[in-house]
Amino acid sequence: MTTGIIESARVLLPIAITLVAPLFIWLYRNDPNKREGVSFVAGGLTFFSVLSLAPQVLAGNIWKYTLFHIMPGITVTFCADGLSLIFGLVASFLWMFATSYNVGYMRSLNEHAQTRYYVCFAVAIFGAEGVALSANVFTLYLFYEVITVFTYPLVAHHQDTEGFSGARKYIVYLMGTSKLFLLPAMVMTYVLLGTLDFHLGDVVTGMFPPDVVAAHPVAVTVTYVLYIAGIGKAALMPFHNWLPSAMVAPTPVSALLHAVAVVKAGVFCVCRIMLSGFGVEVLDKLNLGIPTAMVAAFTLTVASFIALTKDDLKARLAYSTVAQLSYIVCGVALLTPMAVQGGMAHIAHHAFSKITLFFAAGAIYVATHLKKISLMDGLGRKMPWTFGAFAVASLSMIGMPPVCGFVSKWYIVNGALQAGQITIFLAFMLSTALNAGYFLPVIYRAFFKEPLPDPHFHHYKEAPLTMVIPLCTTGLISVILGLYPALFMDFVRIFGKF
Repeated sequence: MTTGIIESARVLLPIAITLVAPLFIWLYRNDPNKREGVSFVAGGLTFFSVLSLAPQVLAGNIWKYTLFHIMPGITVTFCADGLSLIFGLVASFLWMFATSYNVGYMRSLNEHAQTRYYVCFAVAIFGAEGVALSANVFTLYLFYEVITVFTYPLVAHHQDTEGFSGARKYIVYLMGTSKLFLLPAMVMTYVLLGTLDFHLGDVVTGMFPPDVVAAHPVAVTVTYVLYIAGIGKAALMPFHNWLPSAMVAPTPVSALLHAVAVVKAGVFCVCRIMLSGFGVEVLDKLNLGIPTAMVAAFTLTVASFIALTKDDLKARLAYSTVAQLSYIVCGVALLTPMAVQGGMAHIAHHAFSKITLFFAAGAIYVATHLKKISLMDGLGRKMPWTFGAFAVASLSMIGMPPVCGFVSKWYIVNGALQAGQITIFLAFMLSTALNAGYFLPVIYRAFFKEPLPDPHFHHYKEAPLTMVIPLCTTGLISVILGLYPALFMDFVRIFGKF
């Protein structure tokens, strides 16, 4: 059981570090080494500041601090519990690896507007940490929108027709869903409850007390639907199309979108709203969990089929992300202990594996300027480290031991059986087969097929070490998390009191 709330401004430290970092990046705009060094240092400081909160959280306590009072029931308040630390630790830790990768990628391609790029990248991490540590819907909404606004310039980075088109779709989808659905959901919550504070420390009972649910079941149901529709970053169909369109961005941005901040903020918000907002009892009583799981199961199946058709590597990875995010939502929506644990753990497990895949895609492009899978025959012989890491991360996406994706998917699949949802179980099995169908051919082509006639093939080699080392490290961590799953499962269990 939770032993207490620790009222301390210490929970603000990760927010403060990530707020100040973009300012120093801009100040050092004329010195690339110092500018990029700030990102390294800020990433490390943010990670250790979040990690310093872990001992008390694992002891069953919750950090909490109110920064501003806006009006009765509406505050800017931060907290740190098990779910907060899963996302907060992942975002800050991967920021360090993304920075190293950024250096190799941006310098190798001599990209323009690098200071703007690094500033927006840092502010996106600021938004992610704010989302992770939000103690109420109002605070979460503020930082959710910070991520959207400051990732727009990253998606449009190339400033060409394709870039602006993808960025326009990105901002319309994400701003549109948040303004049309998420903001009204927040207003309805305040009207029903007079507060926007999450019910922390208990996933069974949420913000909505039994008397409110009994008196206003339709209003509570509508509020829930608005929340799910309003969190467009979770990429549930039909609000998913922005994600493949955003692949026009540089590959490190794709990694940020898919693994570090944006979509992880989306599924984190879904988990927070479902578990700390409504709670298992309300979702079960109003029969909201299984329909949500059905939508997620449909999304992961259809997205997996679409991924099979894509020859562009980043496009295939984009639809893979749509499917993998739905594993998280589906697991939590099943409402059984095993499924909920698996869904939350997959936030971290998917992050390390997916960032490895995008890092590998970027390294391939930097080294060869190839994007099409059909042109990568034999390339694994020239880039064994890159494609080796890609293979490891692919096994995680498929759900093969000993990589971490197996652990979370094992929990989710068993949770589906625990809930008696055979249809959803079969969707998981079909999606797993499809995952193998679109990942294994890439590995087979790279290592076992003869190279295509290409006068440049013999000159191909690994990308710069600043890119290869991060992708190999995150691939290795995916294996370590599979062998030692308690590294994140402890936070999952303490959050849900499983």
